[in-house]
Amino acid sequence: MSLTGRWLAIGLFGLSLIVLHGVGLFFQTQGNFDGVIDIMLAEGVVYLAAVGCLGRVDSSRATLLVILAIALLLRIVTLALPPYLSSDIYRYIWDGRVQAAGINPYRYIPADDALAALRDSAIYPNINRATYAHTIYPPAAEMLFFLVTRVSEQLTAMKLAMLAFDLATIGLILSLLRNTGAPLSRVLIYAWHPLGVWEIAGSGHIDAAMIFCLALALLARQRGWLGSSGIALALGTLVKFLPVTAAPALYRRRDWRMPTAFVATIVVLYLPYLAVGKGALGFLPVYLQEERLTSGSGFYLPSLVSFLTGIDLPAGPYLAVAAAILGAAALFVLFRRSGAQQDAVNGALILALVFFLLVTPHYPWYFLWLLPLLCLQPWWPAILLTAMASALYFVLEERSAARELLVNSVLYGAFLLAVGIQLCVHRRQPAMARQA
Repeated sequence: MSLTGRWLAIGLFGLSLIVLHGVGLFFQTQGNFDGVIDIMLAEGVVYLAAVGCLGRVDSSRATLLVILAIALLLRIVTLALPPYLSSDIYRYIWDGRVQAAGINPYRYIPADDALAALRDSAIYPNINRATYAHTIYPPAAEMLFFLVTRVSEQLTAMKLAMLAFDLATIGLILSLLRNTGAPLSRVLIYAWHPLGVWEIAGSGHIDAAMIFCLALALLARQRGWLGSSGIALALGTLVKFLPVTAAPALYRRRDWRMPTAFVATIVVLYLPYLAVGKGALGFLPVYLQEERLTSGSGFYLPSLVSFLTGIDLPAGPYLAVAAAILGAAALFVLFRRSGAQQDAVNGALILALVFFLLVTPHYPWYFLWLLPLLCLQPWWPAILLTAMASALYFVLEERSAARELLVNSVLYGAFLLAVGIQLCVHRRQPAMARQA
């Protein structure tokens, strides 16, 4: 591809994303939920085309600046509008306010009379599950909520804080790519992803801080700072529990610094909140029930088996099998890799994808933490999975077993089909090479 063609391709895809995103924001102002989700999926198609073009686009400074400029523009225009797809940000601000009043955020539900003096007309009425749910967020997230709300309790302040983590993650990804000699243009995999724009700049999800900590853990490990890697991974885990899945991949055999730092950080951050005992787990145990994970009906694979055979799989055996598979994957990653950074990235991606297949999260923004890994290991079946994840909003819009089964079948079916194609292509290439 000529230099002009490269610029034309990257510019065309970027312009298409900007136009589509503008239409999506217009639908948001009109309260057209289905229209917004349709636009997110259309953006996902353009995004996939842009990622597919990366191998033929040069990694010059000018190309990188275009990628970053478009990423920044998408975020700025989204930041200007209030949250639409999720109301979680209101709980963030509420938890910060509760802590500022000297109250343990795990002690009371928002509707408790003990917190009546903290209620207002802007934040409190918009808190989801306010009448029955304690906060679900781990200590690092709670500390962050406190710090941000001491600057301002406005929605924009919290969104700006999450956007700062988002932009810092882009910087960390660039450092990781530069250190490995990979094309810097791969940052597009993270920077242009529709989920990143809608869920962080739009909804202000705390996942931005989690992803930053994960990228920081990867960078620290890359530079041999194993203790710092453990601290960063622990911080990410105590923002949202998901990054703990990557711990076996980041661990270097016969090293004590990373696991020691990880455990010590977990203990230290939980200490200020332990006055409520096991209540420091917050809403998590009830959340697992609410999401039908303890009953087993919230998992896609048992639901598929039930639909195809009429046999309902009990939750206990399925959870035991899932834990065994995830444990086997962790051991495989732990013992089949060298100490190389790329092996750690590959291992983390394997563990994350096994987790997603077994647990099948119900919320699109849970897929965000795959993106830094995919910048370092751009495996296209996983990129496809993340680009389609916004389809889960159709399930959130109308909770029904039939719709959930259909959406998950499309989402994970497309992923598994892509995995099959990838494996066939890789198997065929060595055979063709031998014939030649």
